[in-house]
Order: sequence, then structure tokens, then C-alpha cells
Amino acid sequence: MQIRSSDHNPNGTAPLAGLLFVLLLLPVWPAQAADQADYSPPVAHDYPRQVFFGDTHLHTNLSPDAFTFGNRTLSPEKAFRFARGETVTSQSGVKARLARPLDFLLVSDHAEFLGIFPRVFADSPDIAETKLGRRWRNYIDTDRTELILMEFGLMSMGAIEDPDKEKYLIGGVTPEMIDELKGMNVPPDLERSIWEKVGEVADRFNDPGQFTAFIGYEWTSMPGGNNLHRNVLFRDGSDKTSQVVPFSSMDSGDPEDLWRYLAAYEEKTGGRVMAIPHNGNVSNGLMFAETTLDGAPIDKDYAERRMRWERVVEVTQIKGDGETHPFLSPNDEFADYETWDRANLSFNTPKKKSMLTFEYARSALRRGLAMEQRLGANPYQFGMIGSTDSHTGLATADEDNFFGKMSSAEPAPGRARKSFFPGELGVELRQWATAASGYAAVWARENTRESLFDAISRRETYATTGPRITVRFFGGWNFEPEDLERPDFAGHAYREGVPMGGELPQPKGRQSPRFIVSALKDPLGANLDRIQIIKGWVDEAGETHEKVYNVAASDNRKIKHNRVRPVGNTVNVAEATYRNSIGDPILGVVWKDPDFDPDQRAFYYVRVLEIPTPRWTTYDARFFGEERVKEVPAWTQERAYTSPIWFTPERRE
Repeated sequence: MQIRSSDHNPNGTAPLAGLLFVLLLLPVWPAQAADQADYSPPVAHDYPRQVFFGDTHLHTNLSPDAFTFGNRTLSPEKAFRFARGETVTSQSGVKARLARPLDFLLVSDHAEFLGIFPRVFADSPDIAETKLGRRWRNYIDTDRTELILMEFGLMSMGAIEDPDKEKYLIGGVTPEMIDELKGMNVPPDLERSIWEKVGEVADRFNDPGQFTAFIGYEWTSMPGGNNLHRNVLFRDGSDKTSQVVPFSSMDSGDPEDLWRYLAAYEEKTGGRVMAIPHNGNVSNGLMFAETTLDGAPIDKDYAERRMRWERVVEVTQIKGDGETHPFLSPNDEFADYETWDRANLSFNTPKKKSMLTFEYARSALRRGLAMEQRLGANPYQFGMIGSTDSHTGLATADEDNFFGKMSSAEPAPGRARKSFFPGELGVELRQWATAASGYAAVWARENTRESLFDAISRRETYATTGPRITVRFFGGWNFEPEDLERPDFAGHAYREGVPMGGELPQPKGRQSPRFIVSALKDPLGANLDRIQIIKGWVDEAGETHEKVYNVAASDNRKIKHNRVRPVGNTVNVAEATYRNSIGDPILGVVWKDPDFDPDQRAFYYVRVLEIPTPRWTTYDARFFGEERVKEVPAWTQERAYTSPIWFTPERRE
């Protein structure tokens, strides 16, 4: 049954004044005892009172692909300036600025040939006379620069070690070219000096309490073109990160080897580091597989190591949304959101439906429960974040301020119809398929590297597709509807339950868990449509299941038999506008699971939906005075996904 917050408010929506107080003031209150929680307990009887928004996946001109596709001038320095609210000039010459600064940024340039492309193009003496420099300089002089990017991709795909080289022969690639790439290395001293500079720049822009500049990079493994990328995020400053150099896919394309590198870093420096997997929708079934990269079944040791090093997953970004897929969630009316499902990252291997279940976050969370039931450990007990994966140096996920994936796709007439990748590829994709998404939201005590990293590590995070929606989510056994009205709402929730990312303690008897959710609209954005709780569970036979519960709806809409009528649509397509005359600015609910079985493993996470708003392609059509792209909807319903809360039955001998 649904627990109602008020006899006069049957959808569980909390009154405006009460939740404004709850969400915005959030007074200090003693936290739950440390022995009752699996997350890092608050220090000095404190708890996270602020949500910080940022991007953990941004590329600058130091990344080979970003540079080749036109980003010649947007450096890490400019990326940090833009993220903290300054005006910069984009590669296309347009002035760019965020309506609101971000709170944190990780510039995650590719480890493979980090910073090398600008040096090759500039005839820098530290690379010009190397074997690699001479080869790529020849491509420049003979107007074949696309081969530089192709070779970067071939090495990241493991082509030079693959005896079946025929499958890589696209875009002018030959078997001889692949063989010649062996031994094409960057001089170690140059690699180290570039990495030290990356750390120095981040340290210079890091401003504790105001803006956090993380040090990190992207490990770009894509065996056979299947995306296994991870962003490596360090908690530390350059005094520690400069003691190592990035571990790249040319060292190994196996995630287990990356985890060994992370462990070695922590042992050597005393620092902290984690890996954040990309959304898996272009991995062709590899990202959340039930086997290791070499095909062996995942065992308990692997599961524990993955859970140790990969605490959160990027579930939404420019290359599509990775929460779920309509094939996997046919009863979810909101499952088909910004779906990319045609091929792997090289666009030369079409997608098969059998791959989808190993690519999306919700199905991975479900599979993790079943694997834990068999193995005693869950490799997919991860939290959720979003990030952009922009290669323009501009961390913007706003529909009305979207600068595209690459500098070649920055705002200009007709950009939506351009090819995503120039050249001859097996699967054609247009720029209109890209999504203006996403950001990472982190509940932390302060805006510092240490506090944000620790919050991400305990999974007290959520993903948004761009809007700065504020979401609180707690699970426990004793929440009551009137708790939404408490002036000490957050302190009470920490004291009586666990936040997003946590694990429910054991119940007393066979009672059902209760969840408290509050959501506040983006102050500069659209009203909210509804709150949903997504549950996944595994039965005694090891079969997994899911259900989407509508738990709160705006405009006093009734929820009957778990159904609610659509919120409506105020989008004026011709003018690219909308009105907040529908929806609510605040929604909240205390909800009790009506189908709980204390003998079954389960997870719960929240999805918050906005009312419809114009998509970026609609804004483009209005701004440039051109015909709208008909292949995509004129509007979108932006959203947020919280990290789950898990329940594990007590072991019985």
C-alpha cells in the first residue's frame, strides 16, 4: 500500500512550505550509529547537507579524438574556467558560458597518447623525431590526418595484438598498417611531463569550498570496438598522482589489470583512487557481462574486486542513456529515453538483442542480485551518476545550451543532420541522435576533493540528464508520512534509515521497508511530473524481476492500480518554449513496499521525471530558422536517477 503524507493529499505529495524547509535549510542533527550503516558515517555528528553538481567525464584538446575532430584550442585550463562559470570562446568562435557554474569537474582526457596530438601538429621537438612523430607528421603533410585518429583507435581496440586483423579493415586501414603500429610508443619522459602538467593545472584551479578540480584520465579499452572505458578519478593532489603515470589500454585492455594498477597506486602513495565505468550501451554486451574479459565465469574474488574499485557507474551521457531499454523493460512506459542501440563504438559491429541485457544499468543491478545469491558477492552493486563525455572542453548538458559531442558538432545551421563520425563506417549515425546529457549529483559535507570523493565512494550520488533537480532518498523500517514535515527531516532520515547507496539493516519480523523521497525542481528549469521507485529482486530459483511503482504525481493526479494519467504538454514547438503551468515544483512521499518478501534480495532506486520540455534539436531549429529534424521527438522529459538502496536477507544456516 502507498503511505499517504496527508489525508487531503492522496498522492503523497508534501505541502510546498514544509518541503521547501526540508530541502533548503537541512539543519545539523546527530547521525545514525556507525555500526548500523554500510556507508561512511558522518564525522562529528554531522551528515551531508549539500548536493553538488559536476561532470566527471570531459575531454579537451589533449585527447587525440577531440583534437582531430576540431578541438585545437580548448585546453584543460579553459575547461576549468568554463566549468566554474567564466566565459570562454568555443572552437567555432562562439562565446560560451554556463547559466550556473558547476561545483566540480574531472578533465578525463584519454591516457592513450595524452597530449601528443597537439605536439605532433606543432612539430614539437620532443616528439617530432621519434618513430611515432615522423609517421604521424607524414599523415599531416599528405593530408591524411584521419589516419592518425584511426590508429589511435586501433591501438585502443587491441588490433595490433589480434590475429584476426581483417575485422579492423575500414576507413583505409590495412593489415600492414596494423602490424607497423607495434612499438609506436611515446617517450617515457615526455609522457611523465605531460601527466605532471595535467596535475599541476588541476591543482591550480582547485579551490576547496568553492570549486573542486579533480585529477584523472580515461582508460580507453575497447576490444574489437566494444566500449569498456573507465574514468580514473583520484582523490589526491599532484604531489601523489605525479608519482605514477596513467595506465592505458595499450598497457592492458583488461579491467582486472586496471584494478591492479589502482591498488598499486594506493599502496605506493597512501592515496585513494577509483574507476568509473561508462554507460555500457556501446559495449556490445561486455560492460556488465557474467564472464571476465578472457571468457571465464565471474567468481567471488572478481566480484569483490569490481565492487571495491568501481563504486558508481555513468548511466547517462551524450552517447545515449543507459538506465534501461524498452526491450529489457517492456512494461516501463519511460524506458525508451535517448536510446543508442545500433552498434558498438567502432560502428562496424551491429547490435544484437542478446547483447542488451549486459549493457544497461537496471539489468546489471538485477543480475548482480542473482550473482550474489550464487557467489556470495555482487559485482554490480554500484551507484549512479551522469556526465557529459563532451570532447569540446565545454561541460554543458543543457538542452538550450548544448555544444555537442565534438567541436565539429558545435552549434551551427544543419548540425543535427551531420554524420556523427565522418568517413565510411558500417553503421550510419547522425548528430541528432546525441543527447544533451548529463551531470553527476553528489551529497557531501563540503565542496572538496576529499569530501566529494568519499561521498562518491559510499554511493551517495545520483544522475541527472542535465537539470539541477534536488533529490533525497532514504530507506528504513520506521518512516511515517509526517516525517516529510519534520524540520529535522534529513537528520531524522539518517538516524532512522540509510541514504541512497546504502544497505537496509535487517528487519524486526517480516515488516516491509519504508522509503522517504523528496524532490525539488531545478530552480531555473521545469516543474516535476512524478516520482517513481524502481524495484528489482531475485527469487529462490535465481530468476530476477523488476517493477516500476508510481509513488507521487503532480497536479493532484490520482494513482490507481499503479497507473497515473500523463501530466500533459505545454511545449510550443515552433517557438521552442514551454510553460510551468502544469506539474509541481516539489514532490515528496513516504512509500511502503506492498510486495516485500524478507527472504528475497532486492534493490530500490528513484526516478524523478520533469514535465515535457523542448529537446536541443527543437531549440536549434528555432534559433537557426530551419526545419526541425523529424526523426526525433520535438520534446523530452528530463529526469534523475538515484543510486539504489539494497536489501539482503539475513543468512540462515
